[in-house]
Amino acid sequence: MLFKRFLIFFLLLTTATAFAFTPTASQIEQFKKLPKAQQEALAMQYGVDLTSLTGNKSSPSAAAEEQQTVYPRQEQEEPVLTDEERFDPQRDEIKPFGYDLFSGEPTTFMPSENAAVPETYLIGRGDQLNINFYGKESESYEVYVDREGRINIPNLSPVEVAGLTFGEIKELIKAKVEQEIIGVKAFVSLGQLRSMRILVLGEAYKPGSYSVSSLTTVSHALFISGGVTDIASLRNIQVKRAGKVVANFDLYELLIKGDSRNDIVLKPGDVVFVPPVGAQVAVEGLVKRPAIFEIKKNETAQDILKMTGGLKPEAYAQKGIVERFNNYNAKEILSVDFSVGDINYIPQDGDRIRFNPVSLQIQNSITVIGAVARPGNYQWHQGKHISDVFTSVRGDLLPQADLSYALLVRETNIAGDIELYQFDIAQAIVKAAEHDLELHANDKLLVFSRFEAKEAEKLALTNMALTEKQQQQQIKVEQWHRYQKKEFEKYIGIIQNEDPFKKADDGANLTISQLAKQRKEAEEAVELTSEDYSIFSRYNILKPIKAKLKQQASVNQAMQLIEINGHVAYPGVYPLTVGAEVNELIIAAGGLLESAYTEQAEITRQLAGDATKVEHIKFNLHKAMLGELSDNRELRSKDSLNIFSIPNWQENVKVELKGEVKFPGTYTIRRGETLTNLLSRAGGFSEFAEEKAAIFTRESIRKQEQQQLTKLSEELRRDLAQKSFEKGARTLSYDEMNKLLIDLADIEAVGRLVIDLPLIVEDKQKLVLQDGDTLYVPSKRDSISVIGEVNYSTSHLYKPGVSFEDYIALSGGLKERADDDRIYIIKANGSVKIPNSGSWFAVNDSQMLEAGDTIVVPLNSGYMDNLTLWSTATQIIYQIGVAVAAISRI
Repeated sequence: MLFKRFLIFFLLLTTATAFAFTPTASQIEQFKKLPKAQQEALAMQYGVDLTSLTGNKSSPSAAAEEQQTVYPRQEQEEPVLTDEERFDPQRDEIKPFGYDLFSGEPTTFMPSENAAVPETYLIGRGDQLNINFYGKESESYEVYVDREGRINIPNLSPVEVAGLTFGEIKELIKAKVEQEIIGVKAFVSLGQLRSMRILVLGEAYKPGSYSVSSLTTVSHALFISGGVTDIASLRNIQVKRAGKVVANFDLYELLIKGDSRNDIVLKPGDVVFVPPVGAQVAVEGLVKRPAIFEIKKNETAQDILKMTGGLKPEAYAQKGIVERFNNYNAKEILSVDFSVGDINYIPQDGDRIRFNPVSLQIQNSITVIGAVARPGNYQWHQGKHISDVFTSVRGDLLPQADLSYALLVRETNIAGDIELYQFDIAQAIVKAAEHDLELHANDKLLVFSRFEAKEAEKLALTNMALTEKQQQQQIKVEQWHRYQKKEFEKYIGIIQNEDPFKKADDGANLTISQLAKQRKEAEEAVELTSEDYSIFSRYNILKPIKAKLKQQASVNQAMQLIEINGHVAYPGVYPLTVGAEVNELIIAAGGLLESAYTEQAEITRQLAGDATKVEHIKFNLHKAMLGELSDNRELRSKDSLNIFSIPNWQENVKVELKGEVKFPGTYTIRRGETLTNLLSRAGGFSEFAEEKAAIFTRESIRKQEQQQLTKLSEELRRDLAQKSFEKGARTLSYDEMNKLLIDLADIEAVGRLVIDLPLIVEDKQKLVLQDGDTLYVPSKRDSISVIGEVNYSTSHLYKPGVSFEDYIALSGGLKERADDDRIYIIKANGSVKIPNSGSWFAVNDSQMLEAGDTIVVPLNSGYMDNLTLWSTATQIIYQIGVAVAAISRI
């Protein structure tokens, strides 16, 4: 009935709220007498703010949570470390055990009202009881235990409750209500608990007097006082009552064993006294809980091990190190065996115990390294063979594994010297006796990739990804590795965080030296750097092996290294394996190339006893590869095997024909083939071909010209720098000078070879072709170009009989700094003619001009204070520009 009335009350309340009416004080008081669960249910059902009625500022959900009364202590800010301090591997310092558990700053000492009350709680003066009647009558009462120890329930006689437990009082009140009020039963709960005042003294973080709940224990008292200081004892915390010690609280019993028997409930006026710390022992190293522990008298080494949680599996218990201060004020070292049951060690104050790791060397095992599916250490037993380790090519090896070349590394003595055996993995898997070697303890098996270059291996693995999902997975893995590398480089300071507003460097601000260096690096990019080798390449895996063989070499044992050069896949230095022969070294080097000459090879060997003399041993390589004993020579230390090339061998030499030939394209030629023969194969010229204007380029000439351009730009830079210090020197502005120098260094050479194609076609001249040659045959020309120091560089329609001066006049005439005495003409075939400097020009200037020619007006070097390099530089630029322009028209 009472609950229904309050439902009606809430309906009126919500309606009143909508019309801005406020419930009366008596209605709010009646609502407060409801149990808290009913209050929350009604408030949630009708959307009423419970705090507006009860005055409790906490929300219903937050009310169930305990109010935080202690906050962590304010710690000092971590100092900013330098790079050296950040990466300096320092040993972590151990701290005293248990001190950080209660290390907090107390904010309030009011007891929590939501704490659970046990049945054994003794009711005392000031406690509040909540009594609810239900049955024939429904009422709720809040009664307090008065100073006489009684409670007064309306309509009932007073009841003596002081000194009784909470469980006894509940039974007492229930029985009294049932006897005195027929048809009514009672529900009893505790409301507010009485508070009491205690003292926390000694080495507490904030000693003093505290008002606490009547349920407060010793550990709670430590908690609300902020914990203990750095020199407090955790093993002998005393509870004093009326001047006598009533309990000794060992916090280690609670922290290590979970034993709270001595964590007694305090009474009003009790004193919690924290004495200074007693004897301490530090334990560090491979224990589960390294720390500084406080010890009591007569505690043993076993007790200390229990405090640490025990030793880690990798700890070397047979020789624990104990540092101790002896009676002579000096430090001594004790070696104690902690692996036995009866440890011969008595702890003393100031001892420092350290447990070091056992040896990291693994005994009675074999190690698999390289391009295998599951690298690592494996069990060894007597009679184990390679076929027991590798049972399947697809199951045990990576796709890039080299099946024909692998090494077994074996230690020969206690010093760790090694010897090596070569075997074929594929043959070992099928248990071929020659390759399925028996393994010894601590052997290492090295499996190589069949690719040396990382890019070649990546391309091969990409082609193995047949499905789209596999290809996407490879891309994701590669991107993740790049991201990890980039983040690590940022972390250690190799690269800085990218500026999103920084413009990309397109090379415009590079110096001449930097441009030359970039071009040289691009041309020499064929050679692999350390980063370009694949992870399991011969270069990476053999590097430490070769270093070990060099280190163990001595007077009594020659260095076990050999070399192979010439036409093999991977020439270089290799370890000398036991009983190695020529065919095994060739397999180690990746096999013979197509160009290898198998009829003859040569071994260069140092003579025994005289390292200054060598002998050259020639043999039949084909027979040696077949394993014939007469020629399959056993190799010795420092032998050098040279594999020759087939005489007159050449790779696929390709030459390109472009322009006005009947069948342009790329042609494969034989060694010694001439341009005349190639043109005959190409069907000759088309009817529109201009043979005289043909351009022929060669790669070797291009590289030579590029070197000359770089050298010229450097000489020009030095001369300009020298001239700038001369008094009265007339030079260009810095910006103009720098731009010209950079433009000169940035020019890419064409590699043009000036030829007279009509004479070559008539077989009056012979031009032997080389790999990379290119012939450009343009169409018939009908123009004359004028470039250089003229007012308007352009091209003009060719007219017979017009002189070069007329064409210059058509281009606006000469500029002020033009050198009119050095004007020259670049013919269509690339040759140069100079007017007024030979008998051939005595007839008429116009007779030397033909369609397709270019008139060049150079810069006057005198204008630049007789800096003759300017003239040379501009002439090279003009000639290269003419060739490039002619090629681009094809």
